[in-house]
Amino acid sequence: MGSGNGALTAAIAAADGGAETLVIEKSEKFGGTSASSGGGVWIPNNRYAVAEKADDSLEDARAYLDHVTPSNTINPALLEAYLERGPAVIDYLHEHTEWVRYRNLAYYPDYFPDGPGGKTGNRSMEPEPLHASAMGEDFYNLAPQHPQTQMPGGINFTQVEGAVVLAATRGWFSLAAKLVLKYLIDFPTRLKTLRDARLTMGNAGVARLFLALRDRQIPLWRGTAMLDLVQEDGRVIGIVIERNNQREFVRARKGVVLAAGGFERNQAMREQYLPSPTNTQWSAGNLQNTGDAIIAAQKLGADTAQMDWGWWFTTATVPGKPKAYLSQVEKGMAGSITVNRKGARFSNESQNYVSFVADMIKDEANTPSYMIFDADFRQQRPVASVLIQGKFFPDWMIPKAWWTPEFLSKADSLEELASKVGIDSSGLENTVAGFNQYAVDGKDADYQRGDSSYDRYYADPEVKPNPCLAPLLKPPFYALALYPGEMGTAGGLVIDDNAQVLNEDGAVIAGLYACGNTTAALLPAYPGPGATLGPAMVFGFIAGERAAQG
Repeated sequence: MGSGNGALTAAIAAADGGAETLVIEKSEKFGGTSASSGGGVWIPNNRYAVAEKADDSLEDARAYLDHVTPSNTINPALLEAYLERGPAVIDYLHEHTEWVRYRNLAYYPDYFPDGPGGKTGNRSMEPEPLHASAMGEDFYNLAPQHPQTQMPGGINFTQVEGAVVLAATRGWFSLAAKLVLKYLIDFPTRLKTLRDARLTMGNAGVARLFLALRDRQIPLWRGTAMLDLVQEDGRVIGIVIERNNQREFVRARKGVVLAAGGFERNQAMREQYLPSPTNTQWSAGNLQNTGDAIIAAQKLGADTAQMDWGWWFTTATVPGKPKAYLSQVEKGMAGSITVNRKGARFSNESQNYVSFVADMIKDEANTPSYMIFDADFRQQRPVASVLIQGKFFPDWMIPKAWWTPEFLSKADSLEELASKVGIDSSGLENTVAGFNQYAVDGKDADYQRGDSSYDRYYADPEVKPNPCLAPLLKPPFYALALYPGEMGTAGGLVIDDNAQVLNEDGAVIAGLYACGNTTAALLPAYPGPGATLGPAMVFGFIAGERAAQG
């Protein structure tokens, strides 16, 4: 159940293990959250890093996860299975499929690189770009990238390219021009669709797994919702589905693998489990992720954990857009700060997004928060991927509906800006004055912004003395409203190291397996880029392999 990275990996493993395999997807488009994501997969000591002679080891990876993993939250056997099986799963997909290929991300750091076992790169991979012609007509059934992970006009870029383009650092314009040209001269595709056929990031990752699925003639039923799990004599024997407006029973002789994402689009579940305040409108997650798989398993007595946690991201709610937009890069770029309603900073804006929102949700005064920036920043940097640099997209071109305190505000002074958005003006003025001095000194005395190698990954090296700090001086001043959103929820079903779902007594629910965001997070601290897709694929593979054995 599901069609993201975890589900497709599970299907490949199950089929190769000799099981007759079926994949079902509730949406008319396949790929789930994985398809719209950055596509990164965090697996230490993977084959691509080893090929580049990266300085890493199982011992270093174990020490790193021991350091960052919250105490008494994760079954150590699951962490060990992940570290030991992860490289082998990637080897298998590389060696037993024609399609599944990744690139080493040599310079994308762990999110806590300065701790024991932390690394400044070589643990995350991104999918090799792929031209959609390999998919034929199936391309049109692939869920699109989130617009956030594209250039304006829907032009795709890789993670490496995106680090340059989104941060508008040296060489960004020539790189963007090359990508636009490549898009324009793809004449065969332009005659059929405006959608970019150079697949990257999450689209490339899902497409490559799907092609391996197709080679194995594994059916994927789109527009098929699971209504319930069916249990007989203590064992899950199948599911009830709705397809073409008809209910059907599908018998599962070997097992059922739940890989259908979390519950970020279920407001009732959000209010029951997530920190308050919470709202589906703040989510950048898949519109279909309403917790169906979790609810169905709970009916059978399945245990859950970490239901109050998410793969947090600050998000902006762009008027007229169905999904919130992620604010990953710009809030940490030199020349901007993020403050709460008191006008005060509350965290390091350049640190990883999960940790930043973890600080944000500690106090309701932080919701919403506001990214504050000046005219120079507006001219030079893109914001939330929809607000292109002012030198290309001046303020008079911004839709009138966007000028609202719930999204974007502008004023000629900090005092006036504070009044417009409803924050304390003296607090804001004092915060900006203090931060401007930090920019001159090159040292953030409050939150150490720019000290970590991760902080500097998206920074502008031409900004001195600290690439993450620049003063806010030139009016007009702007405020972008930010909310505690997420790419997906991180709580879910409890599994063992064989990916079998456990009940509240710790016993296995026979015939039921799970992986990905349907399960409780293996790596809740989000130790590196791709720390959701990595476990999803590894435990998806384990689930498929074990289910095939019956």
